[in-house]
Amino acid sequence: MQIGESFVGEGVNAAHINTVYGHREGPVGVAWATALATPSQGHVPYVAVVQPSIPAKPMTLFVTKAAPASDNHGTMIWGPAQAGVAAGVMDAVAAGALKESDLDSSCIIAAVWVNPGADNADAVFENNREATKRALVNGAKSLPNLADTMMAATKPSNPYFSPKDSK
Repeated sequence: MQIGESFVGEGVNAAHINTVYGHREGPVGVAWATALATPSQGHVPYVAVVQPSIPAKPMTLFVTKAAPASDNHGTMIWGPAQAGVAAGVMDAVAAGALKESDLDSSCIIAAVWVNPGADNADAVFENNREATKRALVNGAKSLPNLADTMMAATKPSNPYFSPKDSK
């Protein structure tokens, strides 16, 4: 099982992606099927497609981190974010982060954050595409390494919070 994370972009059109990649007959496959079969209100996992009837390979389950807050937010999730995730998966395959021989026996779960205020479909697409690729590459390389994580821990922050003083 490979776990990856990536945050790309700024402001309301940024993308935050978490990925889990693994064998269909292992725990990732069980989680994939369970998530698909048990949607909850506002969180309906679905297969990410490159084009209608052409899913990304490996099969990728798109899971929203935020329920659609408006019609526009739903459109940003189901349109450009989903297309970006599917394209990012294929970019990771093209980059060699996922072995072609494993594509039909593996699957991906992509947990995707789309800000309810997102207002630029092209930026949402590009940011989700790049974040998905980076998350899968990071997972394949077991990144970040401990030294980088320890260094980052001296000044923890995220796009929503930076402490005034840290250690």
